[in-house]
Amino acid sequence: MNDAITRRDALLGAAATAGSLLLAGGNARAQARPTELRIGITTFLSGAASVFGVPARQAAELLFEEINKAGGIAGLPVRAYFVDEAPGTDHLVGEYRRLVQNEGVYVVFASISSGSCLACTPLSDEMRKTTLLWDCGTQRIFEEGKHPYAFRTQGYGTPEVLAPLLYLLKHKPDFRTLAVINQDYAWGRDSWELWKAAMDALKPGVRVVAEMFPRFGAPDYSTEVTRLLAARPDVILSTSWGGDLVTLVRQASERRLFERSTFVLPVAEASMQVLGRTMPAGHVIGARGDHWNNHPQPKDPARLAKFVDAYRAKYNEYPIYPCHHMAQAISALQAGLGRAIQAKGGGWPNDLELANAFRGLTFDTPTSSITLREDGQGLEDQIVGLSSFNDRFPFAVPRDMIMFPAAMVSTPVGQKSVDWLKTLKPEMLAQVPAPIAG
Repeated sequence: MNDAITRRDALLGAAATAGSLLLAGGNARAQARPTELRIGITTFLSGAASVFGVPARQAAELLFEEINKAGGIAGLPVRAYFVDEAPGTDHLVGEYRRLVQNEGVYVVFASISSGSCLACTPLSDEMRKTTLLWDCGTQRIFEEGKHPYAFRTQGYGTPEVLAPLLYLLKHKPDFRTLAVINQDYAWGRDSWELWKAAMDALKPGVRVVAEMFPRFGAPDYSTEVTRLLAARPDVILSTSWGGDLVTLVRQASERRLFERSTFVLPVAEASMQVLGRTMPAGHVIGARGDHWNNHPQPKDPARLAKFVDAYRAKYNEYPIYPCHHMAQAISALQAGLGRAIQAKGGGWPNDLELANAFRGLTFDTPTSSITLREDGQGLEDQIVGLSSFNDRFPFAVPRDMIMFPAAMVSTPVGQKSVDWLKTLKPEMLAQVPAPIAG
């Protein structure tokens, strides 16, 4: 979904841009304290990706309700304006402008789709509006330009792919053949490019026996499963998610493919509840961060338990990683706004002062602490483990978990991910931490 802003959008927004810059210039001089804190949030409320977007909205509503009961953020009640990403980037660009110019939002949370983030981030520059990229994973955002008003409050594609690869190399170092089956759109293609660059550097000579990119939303994987059964790869990689991953796992399990190959599923966590006992044990699973309900060493166990229990009580399900990503964005906003107010001696910060407060910010989450680098990218640890079952959960959760430090698996500032991954050396494996007990 890596769409670009269309020329028509740019032309239609030209007049509005001039007005927004004048407004921003005024804001740079002074900004009165509002009566409520308005936040624009883009997420998928319909379509295939709503399996991520709706739980994220639910998490936001839950947390804002709790925050408002406790007195709000910086003493102001929070009011959220939700926008559906599903109609596409043309729609989203217009909605971003509406949120800023008509609704007067102070901050924008964007988005799930990488295409959405690639469209909204230039708008944050143009309209000088602090924008927290709360879930999208594309590495391109901060590697292809500077964005002084945009900050990603979680990890991204490179560490989310590299950590499972490192785990595989420690868990099953002797594999010789690999196949990939990814969704045929930007994330599926880009994540494979990242994996291939790192794998070739860390374990040269692995033979790729199949590269398959079924269409997004495919209802049947019988052809692909047949081909994989015939190819008999040691490892099968799939960064697929949502209904596609559920369908693939169910059909591959029915034909016993999991008994012949080790699967690596970097974004599997969000599908585990749906799959239940259908997900076989003993395969590598990741969570786009450290968002496991059975996290063995959370930074704040009481806070994590409170969030999980409150979400379950209200929605009758466990929170999945988009819920945690939404919670992280809210925590970042609380910390960033507090820092900006303190820097202004208790005054209300304008848009530039607010944005400046986020650069280099460290904020706590229930499971860890996240630091926003000078380029705006958040450093988030990655937990990877092997699928397993216990008496606590009716679905697969990881065991033998390894916590990969964010700095270890994130591309350094100023470098491109694919280029950096190609420079990795097998000696890097000696730096991989030991599994966490618990």
